[in-house]
Amino acid sequence: MPDRVDAPAEVNYHTGMKIMQMTKRIFLLLLVNILVMITITVVLGVLGIGRYFPEGGLAGLAVFSLVWGFAGAFISLALSRVMAKWMMGVQIIPPNTSDPTLQRLVETVHGLARSAGLPKLPDVGIYESDEVNAFATGPTRSRALVAVSTGLLQRMGSREVSGVLGHEVTHIVNGDMVTMTLVQGVVNAFVLFLSRVLAFVIGQAMRSRDDRDEGGGMIEFLLIIVFQIVFSILGSMVVCWFSRQREFRADAGGARLAGRQTMISALQALAQLHDPEVAAAEAHRAQAFQSLKISGQGGRFMALFATHPPIEQRIARLEQGPA
Repeated sequence: MPDRVDAPAEVNYHTGMKIMQMTKRIFLLLLVNILVMITITVVLGVLGIGRYFPEGGLAGLAVFSLVWGFAGAFISLALSRVMAKWMMGVQIIPPNTSDPTLQRLVETVHGLARSAGLPKLPDVGIYESDEVNAFATGPTRSRALVAVSTGLLQRMGSREVSGVLGHEVTHIVNGDMVTMTLVQGVVNAFVLFLSRVLAFVIGQAMRSRDDRDEGGGMIEFLLIIVFQIVFSILGSMVVCWFSRQREFRADAGGARLAGRQTMISALQALAQLHDPEVAAAEAHRAQAFQSLKISGQGGRFMALFATHPPIEQRIARLEQGPA
């Protein structure tokens, strides 16, 4: 009898801890964003820039930037499952499908999800593509989708597929979709805020040198567009850096769920399928590892815009991890 009482209590405890961890992560990201925006507002106010703004001032602009910056990111998150079905042609696989290959796929994803302690089993989908690919999406852990391409099922063995799926399930467990949305919201807010501040200040300076106001509004508008493009590019580097870090975490989680060697085998298979040169280098790789070398990419600068680290670097991370 005591065992029957303690088991639900333990489940509730772990569920509560996961909720607390997610809440803490969201709270900290929001808090950092708000504090940074307040700091910028105060600094610019002390410098006297605030007097140039119309009613609402910098505080109004900051609120506007936060609302619109996060609104766009969260709308994208809310529509992520729908967009995956529309744009990628993802078809949800019924759990009771009669196709043995698809049934094995669903059972693998659900088995990994149970081992990871997800509150609800994710939907499993498939889409037609020769590309070897898989992804996880969805607004919450309880409304997630794991989708794989037909190319992945056709060109990878069951062990490697299990490693890939463990990686994707870990993305759901870590709440990466929500976290990336928050990071993107922060970047959006900064882009909106800074582009308008600089455009307004430069526009006012230009008007002070010329008493004619004709065309001033158009100049400011063009400056806003230019600054938004520039800051969006710079901001995307931050988003991509964070994305690369979450890929390392997802690899580690996939190794815990499916086995470290299984995860390594999956990455090695991806290397062989995506880049034969990387695969050959991996087979003869020495202990020393060139972490900044990216085969097939446009050099180190283009690496700043990569959402995934080089496969050989991911393999090295797993091999250096605890046994």
